[in-house]
Amino acid sequence: MAVPSSLPRRAALQSIRLAALGGLLGVLFTTSCGAASPQVQAALAPVDWADDLRPVTAAEWTRERAAHLLERTGFGALPIEVSHSLALDPRAVVAALIRPQVTDDPSVRAFERSGLPDTGIDPFPETRPLATDKAKARGTAIGVDVKPAGNRPLQPVVDKFFFWLRASMLECNRINYWWANRMLATRQPLVEKMALFWHGHFATHEDKVRDYRKMLAQVELFQRSGLGNFRDLMIAVAQNPAMLAFLDAGVNVKGAPNENFAREILEMFTMGVGRYSEHDVRETARAFTGWNAVGTQFRVDAERHDDGQKTIFGRQARFDGVQAIDLILAQPATADYVAGRIYRYFVRDEISPQMLQQLGAVLRDNRYELGPLLETIFLSRDFYSAASVGTRIKSPVELIVSTYRKLGLSEVPGLPDFNEVSRALGQQLLHPPTVAGWAYGRAWITPGLLIERGNFVRDVMFPDFLAVSNDRYPLIAVGSEVRAVHERISRGLDVTAATMPAGPAAMGDGAGMSEAARKLDREEAFNTRYGSYRGWQKAVELIKPIPRTFARVDLGAIVLAGGVRSTDEAVDLLAQRFFGLPSTDQDRAMWTAFLTEQLGTDRIERARTYMEDGLRMTLHLMLSSPDYQLD
Repeated sequence: MAVPSSLPRRAALQSIRLAALGGLLGVLFTTSCGAASPQVQAALAPVDWADDLRPVTAAEWTRERAAHLLERTGFGALPIEVSHSLALDPRAVVAALIRPQVTDDPSVRAFERSGLPDTGIDPFPETRPLATDKAKARGTAIGVDVKPAGNRPLQPVVDKFFFWLRASMLECNRINYWWANRMLATRQPLVEKMALFWHGHFATHEDKVRDYRKMLAQVELFQRSGLGNFRDLMIAVAQNPAMLAFLDAGVNVKGAPNENFAREILEMFTMGVGRYSEHDVRETARAFTGWNAVGTQFRVDAERHDDGQKTIFGRQARFDGVQAIDLILAQPATADYVAGRIYRYFVRDEISPQMLQQLGAVLRDNRYELGPLLETIFLSRDFYSAASVGTRIKSPVELIVSTYRKLGLSEVPGLPDFNEVSRALGQQLLHPPTVAGWAYGRAWITPGLLIERGNFVRDVMFPDFLAVSNDRYPLIAVGSEVRAVHERISRGLDVTAATMPAGPAAMGDGAGMSEAARKLDREEAFNTRYGSYRGWQKAVELIKPIPRTFARVDLGAIVLAGGVRSTDEAVDLLAQRFFGLPSTDQDRAMWTAFLTEQLGTDRIERARTYMEDGLRMTLHLMLSSPDYQLD
């Protein structure tokens, strides 16, 4: 594609990028989940390998297949890693992924907490009215006593409520950075990739859980046990405080069972829709009565647990929650469903009934050990078939982390903000949209999301040094109100005037307040807007900031280290490094022409002193192409 000479350089790049994104729309929306070009697919695998679970042999092990395996099981494969895997037998490569022997991974650091005071916080009330009602009734709530005299006696309780709400959210933002950095630097990529899968499968949302401690414990559970035994993982998730809070376990009690918890375990986590009866749901809910958490510890309240006879899947006994899970796992549909979810995550959306039964049998016959199932999938010819390669759309987190990894970064930059970018692309960690998690595949691609993907690359290549992240101040519907309160108090207004909705009294100096307003100021039990304002202040004071560093990108160093001499060789090197799939001749020719025009020469040595911007513009164009969205 020719670059219009009349356009400014940045406009020319944008024109080409938009054309590439338009091409991607055509590719992705005419197929079930996206596909690489026929030229690319034909170079990688024969069509008749689809649905073939026979393992690939050492003779069939190619560089392209090694790269495909590492891309799908991690977050971007560097050329040196592909070369290392190519030198090994495929069985050895897969075994190292599934059973990593790394005992001391220096890149995997524990989360460094901000040290929030949490005395008396448990159980955290679901709403502010519940907090103040409890304080009125008992004289104390969430670890704070009601003032015995003076103005606004309940204000300290309200301040504490909003403080924990805001501080937990900010700490979860830090957890997301910590997790993204683990994905970026780990020597055990499949550990983090499976943790990401389970986070979408066993979905919980910070907005409802409202406790960073519980969200962190769940992520750590996925990292620790995500490659182990599904039964053990299922029990641990069912007893995890984040899941218990998210699915309303606290109101699932003897005599009044709440079905949310049991229904989601059956429908979303183990069996799928239509594989059980409503009677099974009700009886399973009874088995889980009394399950809850005290703070961050799982507990069974014997007085709230229904220990009576229950009938689940035709079996009758005094089942408890663990026994109910075992009954679920004994159903033939369960292993098929779990195996199918894992297959669709790592391979492709379409799976034949015969393949589903075969993979379910592998999981079931191995007593729900995940290793044999993953080994069967990753060694199968089906995994490397034309139907599988280049047909999976990268999730936003995969796109972001793999881009940073291939750029050679050692840590996730603070700008552009990881949380803001991932949210804009549709996948903010700890915030799945529903209990069903994220919808993968085509759901990642809309015209707007395609533009955002290109904008992410642009912001890394050409950072906005005037950008100011808002993570330290409210990104919520009432954020403007919180700012307004701060501004009014700074001008000398009292609390009542400063927290009034916008109006003459609020915008003035308070002198025009009516006597009724002054009486309200003296007699109100608490002020919600002021509590929200003070909550943010205290949270920002105590939460450790996310370092706001930019990505230190040096494409010139990458190109020179590769020993390239011409623009076509530079493009080939970048394409091999950043793309899991071979690029088409047409794309490489377009990128080479673009780079040559930017440098004013096709000789890298002649452009050595000024080539960085040209390389960045070219890479921006390359990473906005259809094939970069796929693996």
